Amino acid sequence: MQARAEVYRVSGDPGGPVETRVALVEQLRASHARVEIVGGCWSACTMFLSLPNVCVARSARLGFHGPSSGIPGIGLAPERFDYYSRLMAAYYPEPLRSWFLAEGRHITVGFTRLRGAQLIRMGIRECG
Repeated sequence: MQARAEVYRVSGDPGGPVETRVALVEQLRASHARVEIVGGCWSACTMFLSLPNVCVARSARLGFHGPSSGIPGIGLAPERFDYYSRLMAAYYPEPLRSWFLAEGRHITVGFTRLRGAQLIRMGIRECG
């Protein structure tokens, strides 16, 4: 008999450094945890979408933007921008990955906000 995987609920997560999020995502992947995005999930938090046991609530709000230096008005050097854009995109399923590389990563002030319902239409599993 297999033990039930833990549930990691996401709501009000502002994101943070990409490297820190990569470590958490990989830890959750290794533990086979179910990740339920039920509220706000911004920036690097959206990298949870790569997990096989992820689901989103229809009313969840996710915010996407491209990588930045963290200092308002100061962008990343082009090669760093491309590196971090592609690293983040690797944690998104298709067609979200293609959208992010074509459009989402170029948002460097503010966010592009997507509702869970929009992500469900893109193929992300609905929590239920």
